[in-house]
Amino acid sequence: MKRIIFLFLMSFGMIQTGLTQIDKMRDQLDDAGAEEQGMFTLRFFNAENGDPVADATITIQNFQTLTTDLEGKIRFAKQPDGIYPFSFEKEGFIPENNKFEIVAQTIFRNRFTVSPVISMGTIRIVLDWDKNPDDLDAHFVKEGDYHISYREKLTSADGKAVLDRDDRDGYGPETFTVKDIEENAEYTYFVKDYSNRDSKNSKALSKSNAMVKLYGEGKLLNIWQLSEKQKGNAWMVFSIQNGKLVPTDE
Repeated sequence: MKRIIFLFLMSFGMIQTGLTQIDKMRDQLDDAGAEEQGMFTLRFFNAENGDPVADATITIQNFQTLTTDLEGKIRFAKQPDGIYPFSFEKEGFIPENNKFEIVAQTIFRNRFTVSPVISMGTIRIVLDWDKNPDDLDAHFVKEGDYHISYREKLTSADGKAVLDRDDRDGYGPETFTVKDIEENAEYTYFVKDYSNRDSKNSKALSKSNAMVKLYGEGKLLNIWQLSEKQKGNAWMVFSIQNGKLVPTDE
């Protein structure tokens, strides 16, 4: 009986993953169709659960203000190549400023993850990337205490660090929420390319367009974006030492 239940749960998980992949393929086709009609698309997702964020206000600098639909997207007429700063606002979410780039009349990153409000003293770390590789793994380590990741454990013993969301079929988000950062402790955050874990010379991670966002103090504190043309399947992003953020980005 236990084996039947296990097999059912495994099958259900595979179906859910398949549906997610189909949804993402449908989004790509939808966006491509919009581009053919002279329209650009931006999409916004909830960092905690990956759901679309509807009714958010997106203000593109020197251009226009739009509201996301039920699928978390906005559409607007194609614009000249360049970098376009924009702001995101929605009640219950942390407001933030970001940007997108148009190159050769294409937006190469049109998916953005945004964070619901978190309590003071809490940080949230969000990893996003492109379609490939399928599986990037985020890791958060408190030296001498715990190691949180999909491959280790999902929640620390004291419940203060949680992997809110894992993603194994591209794009992300993969999200940690960590409460009560101790001033006399040391923490490390890094990303591993699980899809190419056996190839230290792989450039897949550096080509993934991976982006890490750190939220805290009621705002977006920092953004790291991985540069291309580097070999390796691990990205050391930052550490927190004695309460201070120390960027690594190696």
